Amino acid sequence: METAQMNEVREPSRARALLSNNDFRLLRQALASHARSTEEPEELARISALYHRLGSYA
Repeated sequence: METAQMNEVREPSRARALLSNNDFRLLRQALASHARSTEEPEELARISALYHRLGSYA
């Protein structure tokens, strides 16, 4: 006699945000502060791009 095995199909749980809107604001403030203190154009360009990307999430 064979026993039937039940294969459970589980739906993935709902994804939760890792960062809150306040976290994004804080990160943007930190990036703005860092941007004011750097003089390297390439670094400033990377900071600026990240600053604006973070702004689209908050």
